[in-house]
Amino acid sequence: MNPRQDSALGLNRLEGHLLWAAEVEEARRRADRFTGELPWLTTAQREEVERVYRADRIAASRATLERICARAAELRVEYETRYRRLRARCVALALLAVAGGAGTALAAVLTRC
Repeated sequence: MNPRQDSALGLNRLEGHLLWAAEVEEARRRADRFTGELPWLTTAQREEVERVYRADRIAASRATLERICARAAELRVEYETRYRRLRARCVALALLAVAGGAGTALAAVLTRC
C-alpha cells in the first residue's frame, strides 16, 4: 500500500472512531434525558435504566450501521459491474468508429486510384 492509501485508510478509521464516539455520546445524552423524565427513580434505578437504554440504543445503532455497510458493499459490486460493462461498450464503440473511419478512408483512397 502506498503512503497516500495508508493516509486515506487511517483518516477513514479515525473518522469512523469519531462518528462512533459521537453516537455513543448521543446514546448517553438520550438516556440521561429519558431518566430525567422519571424523577421518582432512585439513584440505583436511574443508573440501571440509563445503562439499559444506552445499551439498547448502541445495539440499534450498530445494527443500522451493519445494514448500511452491507448495502454499500452490494452497491459497490453492482456499480463496478455496471462500470465494467459500460467501459467495454465504450471501447467497442470507439474501436468500431475507428474501424469505420479507416474503412471509409481506405474506400476513398481506392476509388481515387
